[in-house]
Amino acid sequence: MTADAKNQAILFPGQGSQEKGMGKGLAETDADAMDLWKQAEKISGLALRDIYWDGDDAAMADTRHLQPAMTVVCLNLWFCLKGKCAPMGMAGHSLGEYAALAAAGALPVRQTLELVSLRGRLMAEAGGRGEGAMAAVLKIPLEAVEDIVARAGAATGGLLIVANYNTPGQYVISGRKDAVDAAAALCKEAKGRAVVLPVSGAFHSPLMAEAAAEMQKQLAKADWRAPNAPIYANVTGKAERDPARLLELLSQQMTSSVRWIDTMTAMYADGARRFVELGPKGVLTKMVAANLAGKDDVVAVSAATGEDAYSCAR
Repeated sequence: MTADAKNQAILFPGQGSQEKGMGKGLAETDADAMDLWKQAEKISGLALRDIYWDGDDAAMADTRHLQPAMTVVCLNLWFCLKGKCAPMGMAGHSLGEYAALAAAGALPVRQTLELVSLRGRLMAEAGGRGEGAMAAVLKIPLEAVEDIVARAGAATGGLLIVANYNTPGQYVISGRKDAVDAAAALCKEAKGRAVVLPVSGAFHSPLMAEAAAEMQKQLAKADWRAPNAPIYANVTGKAERDPARLLELLSQQMTSSVRWIDTMTAMYADGARRFVELGPKGVLTKMVAANLAGKDDVVAVSAATGEDAYSCAR
C-alpha cells in the first residue's frame, strides 16, 4: 500500500473520455482483463473490442457502445490497484459512478455491466427522439450561466437546466434543443462560449424521466452492499456509505445535475490530497486542478494504462 493511501481518492471518468485502443494493452497481457471485455460483450450483445480497438469515432461515441466499454476499461484499471490501495473515497463522473460503485464493492461487477448496458440503450432511445441537446458553457461565471439558462428557458418555453457543474469555468447545460440554441446565443453576448456536445439527448435533465424510471426498476433489483470506501455521489457531491441511500441517489442520477465541483471540494475537505483518475484522456485530472486551484498540497495523476495503474500502487 502506498504511504499516502489514506489521502488518496480514486476517480472514474464517463462519456467523452473514450479513445481508440483503450484498454487493449492491458487486456492483451492480462487474461482476467480480457475476460471482462468478453463478459461485457456477452451481456451487451455488442462487439466492443472491435468497436474500440479498430472502430471509428462515430461508433465509439455511441452511448450504447460506450457505457459498457468505458466501465470495463475503468474496472480493469482498478483491478490493477485492488488490494494494494485503500482509498479514502471514490467518485465517478456520470457513467463513471457505476464503476466507482463496483470498485467499492457496493454493486457486483456482473450486475454493474448489465446496468450500464441497459443505461446505454435507454439513453440512446431517449435521445433518438431528437428533442434534446447539451452544450458546454465556458468562461462564464455560474451566476451568469444560471441567468442565461433562466432567460433562454423563458424565451423559448423549453426546459433547460445546468446539468454539469464541472469546474468554476466549465458548466454543461441540457434541455430542449431550441432552448440550448437560445442559451448559446446569449453566451456569445456575454463574451463566453457555448460548445454543442456530440450527444444524442438531454442527459442529466428531466427529459430523461422515462428512461430513469425504467432504470430505477433494475437498480432496485441489484444486490446492493455497503461500499468498502465512501462513494461521493453525483447528485449531492457528498460521501455516502448506506446502500439504500446509494440506490436512491443513483436512481435520481439520470435526471439530476452532476455536482462535480462539490464532489472535489468535499473530497478535499475530507482529507483527499492525491487524486488518481483511472481511465483514458485525463479529463478529470484536469478538473481536479481547476476545482482545487491554489491548494499546493494537491496531486492529481491520470492512469490510462495498466502500467500507469500499477505505478500508483508502488
